[in-house]
Amino acid sequence: MSRELLAPEGLRVDGRRPPELRRLLTRVGLFAVADGSAYVELGNTKCLAAVYGPKEPRTQSAQLHDRAVINVEYNVASFSSGERKSRTRRDKRLLEIASVIKRTFEPVVMTATFPRSEIDIYIQILQLDGGALHAAINASCLAMIDAGIPMSDYVVACSAGFASGTALLDLNYIEESAETPALTVAMLPKSGKLTMLNMESRLHLDHFKDVLDLATEGCKSLAESLDEAVRKACKTPRPI
Repeated sequence: MSRELLAPEGLRVDGRRPPELRRLLTRVGLFAVADGSAYVELGNTKCLAAVYGPKEPRTQSAQLHDRAVINVEYNVASFSSGERKSRTRRDKRLLEIASVIKRTFEPVVMTATFPRSEIDIYIQILQLDGGALHAAINASCLAMIDAGIPMSDYVVACSAGFASGTALLDLNYIEESAETPALTVAMLPKSGKLTMLNMESRLHLDHFKDVLDLATEGCKSLAESLDEAVRKACKTPRPI
């Protein structure tokens, strides 16, 4: 099935070239009730993120005396794709993705600044067309910045895969559904360090470097767009 993902002209099913990102749309500061919020639209994948905190933990047993605890809740709307699936909050797959996102942000957020507190990140995928994980991480990053939570750097994520002998950037739903070997990378653009590598299918070692390099280049391009979105949001007056 992967042979059909690249046309003889070198174009993918959605008309992009292999190293091309989908159109990115961002909005920062959507909700007045949240400490920080953001919306990311990557192609047809649409994601909302809201951040609450730092705040007092709901239970004393959940607090740490030397740093804040980061909690992540990740949900996918039942109407987000052509296949209507109703998922509960205890869905194993959703919990796994939430755990990945939590571990991605823990080394970057300056949690020691807020001991005995918690930071809650709520993520909702409104429309799913591939790349949900990196869209969620990018939306969460913008929401954290909007909440004024100190981080050592931006956390920017992107995916890449390998099909028809070519590395493909920013996979869409059709490409993911074709069981294309895919790698999602989250990086810190200033230092170039990686804070997350996530791959759920086999990729031959000979192709790994090409896919990794393409994903990191995608992260660098997205980092410029996210930085521009933050700077634009800072210039926009907010209702008090």
